[in-house]
Amino acid sequence: MATSTSSNVNMDELEGTAKKSSKNGINSKLDLVINNRKHANYVFDILEYLQADKDKDVVSAVNASKKLFCVLLKRGDLFVGKLPSEEDILSADHNAEQKYRMFMRHRYNICKDLLLELIHHESFKVKESALVTLMKFVSVEGRFPLLAKDWEEHYHFPRELLKAVAGQLLSENEDMALLISRFQEFLEMADVRYYIMRSISDSVVRVMGKAKGVILPVYQGNVFLLTSSICMPTQEAELSNFLVKQAAKQGDWKAAKLKEHKRAFEQMWICFLKYKLPSSMYKKVLVILHDSILPHMSKPTLMIDFLTAAYDVGGAISLLALNGLFVLIHQHNLDYPDFYKKLYSLLEPSVFHVKYRARFFHLTNIFLSSSHLPIYLVAAFAKRLSRLALTAPPATLLMILPFICNLIRRHPACRVLIHRLSASDEPCDDPYLMEVDDPAHCHALESSLWELQTLQKHYHPDVAKAAIAINKPLTEQEDDISKLLELSAYEMFERSLKEKENQAVPLELEVATQLLQGSGAVLRAHFSLE
Repeated sequence: MATSTSSNVNMDELEGTAKKSSKNGINSKLDLVINNRKHANYVFDILEYLQADKDKDVVSAVNASKKLFCVLLKRGDLFVGKLPSEEDILSADHNAEQKYRMFMRHRYNICKDLLLELIHHESFKVKESALVTLMKFVSVEGRFPLLAKDWEEHYHFPRELLKAVAGQLLSENEDMALLISRFQEFLEMADVRYYIMRSISDSVVRVMGKAKGVILPVYQGNVFLLTSSICMPTQEAELSNFLVKQAAKQGDWKAAKLKEHKRAFEQMWICFLKYKLPSSMYKKVLVILHDSILPHMSKPTLMIDFLTAAYDVGGAISLLALNGLFVLIHQHNLDYPDFYKKLYSLLEPSVFHVKYRARFFHLTNIFLSSSHLPIYLVAAFAKRLSRLALTAPPATLLMILPFICNLIRRHPACRVLIHRLSASDEPCDDPYLMEVDDPAHCHALESSLWELQTLQKHYHPDVAKAAIAINKPLTEQEDDISKLLELSAYEMFERSLKEKENQAVPLELEVATQLLQGSGAVLRAHFSLE
């Protein structure tokens, strides 16, 4: 092989240093490989340390590999183009310069494979070092490409290397949350974000297609963490931060176009959400859907299948799915006639006892805020809530009663429910059908809110007071229920204690001197004792 600058490092000194310290030995061999092609074979020793037992040796080898191959890439000492196999290098007629470059290119490929394996190392420090080094290779290889120019993309970007990194982050067997969190720094760069989105789509189609409908919780969890870490730009001007900068034709590069980013973003989420998810993941997706996903999609109505499937899961997930549908109905003109029917069917006794109660009634209040809803629908919700209130805990009742009053304020025609005389004068059969899930056929408008009159005799004075408010003319100003949504029994008890502390109660204390006889003959005042 041709020789560049000669090395001044003494070989005996090198061996002694290597025995004293692995790190020093790696760095010494690194200097030899960089400065003198005669010592190119020392690259094997550096790569061998990538599989060392001690974490510190592995980290030292990772850093040495990063420095070595970045220098070789910048110097043009790696073979460019379609790389022949190592057997062909020996058999074919190549000069020493070509053989050296091909040899080092093969070592570079092996180094990348070893670093990809280290992403699953037990030590997070090793994982992080391997990830950062691979992304450094993406950056440098982008400026000094090893393949022919990609005319379809107008610019070469080491997509395959980045795709391999994404493949390791999207592990099927290991939770990669910490490393994905570390990777967020690179997702701020437009080109990395664009190609990662495309890589995620390819991975999901391949892995989930092979799974044939089987849920893969670990893999799908990693996919969600990576996809939800992507913050989409809203304007073309925001696409200014690139890992690999192009001197010319930047505007022609797909990674520099907002339209292409949105297309990749939409395809990524649709690919991910078309497969069945673990139950816990539906909630995670639905929480960010209306803020972080729908605004960046060119056709948000494509999410209708996912939202319908999410509703069928039940519980809090059904409510959050309705929230997504509500956004599509009001902002994207989606025609979904069963929306309020599904919401009505969610009103069950369990909603008063679960941790998502506050969110449920907050969203329900938003859904029922329109003054253009049909009267039978509002009456059905008011009646169902009144019936459920009979068995609700006091803390919930303090929120439900003003909620019902607000519904009647918005729709004065519903006042017939509280002014129907037959309900208060004498017992009668209630025509309301609680078991019917269709608000159009439950006969709520023919009934009355007699349940509120019953609650006026509730054992808790605050509840009784709130129920009595329905007997008075309702003001136009709605009650603010925001502070009552998360009211708990503990808070009610604490509030009652504070109220009693402030009350001035007259007390008289008489000290007893005997078991049944005080100083003033207390018992004699109440009993005839001889």
